[in-house]
Amino acid sequence: MSDNTFVYVTYIRTTPEKLWTALTDPEFNRQFFLCSYQESDWKVGSSWKLIFPDGRVADSGEILEIDPPRRLVIKWRNEWMPEVKEDGYTRCTFTIEPDGELMKLAVTHEADGPHRLIANVAKGWPLVLASLKSLLETGKGFERPPSKG
Repeated sequence: MSDNTFVYVTYIRTTPEKLWTALTDPEFNRQFFLCSYQESDWKVGSSWKLIFPDGRVADSGEILEIDPPRRLVIKWRNEWMPEVKEDGYTRCTFTIEPDGELMKLAVTHEADGPHRLIANVAKGWPLVLASLKSLLETGKGFERPPSKG
Protein backbone atom coordinates (compact mmCIF):
# COMPACT_ATOMS: atom_id res chain seq x y z
CA MET A 1 0.00 0.00 0.00
CA SER A 2 1.06 3.57 -0.68
CA ASP A 3 -0.60 6.95 -0.15
CA ASN A 4 -2.40 6.51 -3.45
CA THR A 5 -2.77 2.74 -4.12
CA PHE A 6 -4.15 -0.28 -2.27
CA VAL A 7 -4.10 -3.75 -3.85
CA TYR A 8 -5.72 -6.87 -2.41
CA VAL A 9 -5.70 -10.31 -4.03
CA THR A 10 -7.66 -13.32 -2.83
CA TYR A 11 -8.56 -16.73 -4.21
CA ILE A 12 -12.13 -17.99 -3.95
CA ARG A 13 -13.50 -21.44 -4.72
CA THR A 14 -16.39 -20.44 -7.01
CA THR A 15 -17.21 -19.76 -10.65
CA PRO A 16 -16.61 -16.45 -12.44
CA GLU A 17 -20.38 -16.02 -12.88
CA LYS A 18 -21.16 -16.52 -9.16
CA LEU A 19 -18.37 -14.14 -8.17
CA TRP A 20 -19.59 -11.52 -10.66
CA THR A 21 -23.16 -11.84 -9.38
CA ALA A 22 -21.98 -11.48 -5.78
CA LEU A 23 -20.11 -8.30 -6.70
CA THR A 24 -22.96 -6.68 -8.64
CA ASP A 25 -26.27 -7.92 -7.17
CA PRO A 26 -27.63 -5.85 -4.22
CA GLU A 27 -29.01 -8.91 -2.39
CA PHE A 28 -25.64 -10.67 -2.58
CA ASN A 29 -23.90 -7.40 -1.55
CA ARG A 30 -25.95 -7.22 1.66
CA GLN A 31 -24.70 -10.70 2.60
CA PHE A 32 -20.98 -9.87 2.46
CA PHE A 33 -20.60 -6.06 2.25
CA LEU A 34 -21.38 -5.69 5.97
CA CYS A 35 -25.08 -5.21 5.17
CA SER A 36 -24.37 -2.40 2.66
CA TYR A 37 -25.16 -2.76 -1.02
CA GLN A 38 -24.31 -1.27 -4.40
CA GLU A 39 -26.82 0.42 -6.67
CA SER A 40 -26.19 0.76 -10.43
CA ASP A 41 -27.51 -0.46 -13.75
CA TRP A 42 -23.94 -1.64 -14.48
CA LYS A 43 -23.36 0.09 -17.81
CA VAL A 44 -20.42 2.32 -18.78
CA GLY A 45 -21.26 5.89 -17.79
CA SER A 46 -23.95 4.85 -15.29
CA SER A 47 -24.05 6.21 -11.77
CA TRP A 48 -22.94 3.96 -8.93
CA LYS A 49 -23.65 4.16 -5.18
CA LEU A 50 -22.71 2.16 -2.12
CA ILE A 51 -25.62 2.40 0.34
CA PHE A 52 -25.32 1.93 4.12
CA PRO A 53 -27.94 -0.32 5.80
CA ASP A 54 -29.72 2.80 7.12
CA GLY A 55 -30.14 4.16 3.56
CA ARG A 56 -27.39 6.81 3.64
CA VAL A 57 -25.06 7.00 0.64
CA ALA A 58 -21.61 5.84 1.76
CA ASP A 59 -19.83 6.30 -1.57
CA SER A 60 -20.80 7.34 -5.08
CA GLY A 61 -19.34 7.46 -8.55
CA GLU A 62 -19.64 6.13 -12.06
CA ILE A 63 -19.04 2.90 -13.96
CA LEU A 64 -15.91 3.49 -16.09
CA GLU A 65 -15.44 -0.02 -17.53
CA ILE A 66 -17.43 -3.23 -17.36
CA ASP A 67 -16.60 -6.60 -18.91
CA PRO A 68 -18.66 -9.34 -17.17
CA PRO A 69 -17.46 -11.59 -15.58
CA ARG A 70 -13.85 -10.38 -15.87
CA ARG A 71 -13.39 -6.69 -15.08
CA LEU A 72 -15.17 -3.78 -13.44
CA VAL A 73 -13.79 -0.26 -12.93
CA ILE A 74 -15.62 2.27 -10.75
CA LYS A 75 -14.92 5.99 -10.32
CA TRP A 76 -15.36 6.21 -6.54
CA ARG A 77 -15.79 9.05 -4.02
CA ASN A 78 -16.52 8.87 -0.32
CA GLU A 79 -19.70 10.74 0.67
CA TRP A 80 -19.90 10.47 4.45
CA MET A 81 -16.53 11.79 5.69
CA PRO A 82 -16.25 15.46 4.60
CA GLU A 83 -12.45 15.58 4.81
CA VAL A 84 -12.14 12.46 2.63
CA LYS A 85 -14.85 13.60 0.20
CA GLU A 86 -12.92 16.80 -0.44
CA ASP A 87 -9.97 14.73 -1.75
CA GLY A 88 -12.16 13.85 -4.76
CA TYR A 89 -12.45 10.65 -6.76
CA THR A 90 -10.48 7.42 -6.75
CA ARG A 91 -10.71 4.36 -9.04
CA CYS A 92 -11.54 0.85 -7.90
CA THR A 93 -10.78 -1.99 -10.29
CA PHE A 94 -12.03 -5.56 -9.80
CA THR A 95 -10.32 -8.21 -11.93
CA ILE A 96 -11.47 -11.84 -11.97
CA GLU A 97 -9.22 -14.56 -13.45
CA PRO A 98 -9.72 -18.33 -13.33
CA ASP A 99 -6.87 -20.23 -11.65
CA GLY A 100 -7.70 -23.92 -11.82
CA GLU A 101 -10.77 -24.52 -9.62
CA LEU A 102 -10.32 -21.12 -8.00
CA MET A 103 -11.08 -17.57 -9.02
CA LYS A 104 -8.36 -15.01 -8.46
CA LEU A 105 -9.98 -11.72 -7.44
CA ALA A 106 -7.76 -8.63 -7.47
CA VAL A 107 -9.07 -5.34 -6.12
CA THR A 108 -6.98 -2.26 -6.86
CA HIS A 109 -8.15 0.99 -5.29
CA GLU A 110 -6.08 3.95 -6.47
CA ALA A 111 -5.92 7.74 -6.69
CA ASP A 112 -3.90 10.09 -8.87
CA GLY A 113 -2.09 11.44 -5.79
CA PRO A 114 -2.16 11.06 -2.01
CA HIS A 115 -5.74 10.44 -0.91
CA ARG A 116 -7.20 9.83 2.56
CA LEU A 117 -9.64 7.23 1.22
CA ILE A 118 -6.79 4.82 0.47
CA ALA A 119 -5.94 4.42 4.19
CA ASN A 120 -9.62 3.80 4.91
CA VAL A 121 -10.09 1.19 2.19
CA ALA A 122 -6.89 -0.54 3.35
CA LYS A 123 -8.79 -1.31 6.57
CA GLY A 124 -12.15 -2.03 4.93
CA TRP A 125 -11.38 -4.12 1.84
CA PRO A 126 -9.70 -7.04 3.69
CA LEU A 127 -12.78 -7.51 5.91
CA VAL A 128 -15.26 -7.09 3.04
CA LEU A 129 -13.36 -9.48 0.75
CA ALA A 130 -12.91 -12.07 3.51
CA SER A 131 -16.67 -11.88 4.01
CA LEU A 132 -17.21 -12.34 0.24
CA LYS A 133 -14.94 -15.39 0.23
CA SER A 134 -16.78 -16.83 3.24
CA LEU A 135 -20.18 -16.23 1.61
CA LEU A 136 -19.25 -17.94 -1.64
CA GLU A 137 -17.45 -20.87 0.01
CA THR A 138 -19.65 -21.49 3.06
CA GLY A 139 -22.92 -19.71 2.31
CA LYS A 140 -22.49 -17.12 5.09
CA GLY A 141 -20.81 -13.70 5.00
CA PHE A 142 -19.92 -11.50 7.98
CA GLU A 143 -22.35 -9.16 9.72
CA ARG A 144 -21.52 -5.50 10.32
CA PRO A 145 -19.39 -5.29 13.46
CA PRO A 146 -20.86 -3.18 16.28
CA SER A 147 -19.70 0.43 16.30
CA LYS A 148 -17.02 1.41 18.84
CA GLY A 149 -18.54 4.31 20.60
